[in-house]
Amino acid sequence: MVFTVKDMTFKAGQELTISGKPKSGCNLFSINIGHDAENIALHFNPRFSHRNDTNVIVCNSLRGAWGEEVKEHSFPFSQGESFKVMFSFNNDQFYIKLPNGTMMSFPNRFGDDSFKHIDVQGDVKVESIKIK
Repeated sequence: MVFTVKDMTFKAGQELTISGKPKSGCNLFSINIGHDAENIALHFNPRFSHRNDTNVIVCNSLRGAWGEEVKEHSFPFSQGESFKVMFSFNNDQFYIKLPNGTMMSFPNRFGDDSFKHIDVQGDVKVESIKIK
C-alpha cells in the first residue's frame, strides 16, 4: 500500500485531484474511495498488464463482495510518467477526468454524499492529493 487517508471528508460536489507516477515495471495500481477498506464506493484500477487485462482501467465497488466490473479502454497512463486524475461525484455517479482529458463515469452504487477513506495501492508514487 502506498498510503491511506482517513477522516478527510470528500463530499459530493467537491473535486479530488491525485497526481502521481507509476513506477517502471508497474503492472497495476488503484485509487479507492469509500468509508473504509471493506466498503469501497469507487475502486479505480488502471492495469498495464494484469491477468487478461492490458492497458485498461477497471472500476468496481466493494460492499461485502465485489460488484460488476466496468472497463474503460481509453488508457492515458505510462510507466514512469506523471499523471493527474480528477474525481467528483454526486449521489448517482462518480465522474473521472483522465490525464488526456477523457471523461468517464461510474455509478455511485452506495448513493452516499460523503466519503472519508481514500487509499492508493500498487507500484505508484503519489506526488500530491488535493480536495477543493
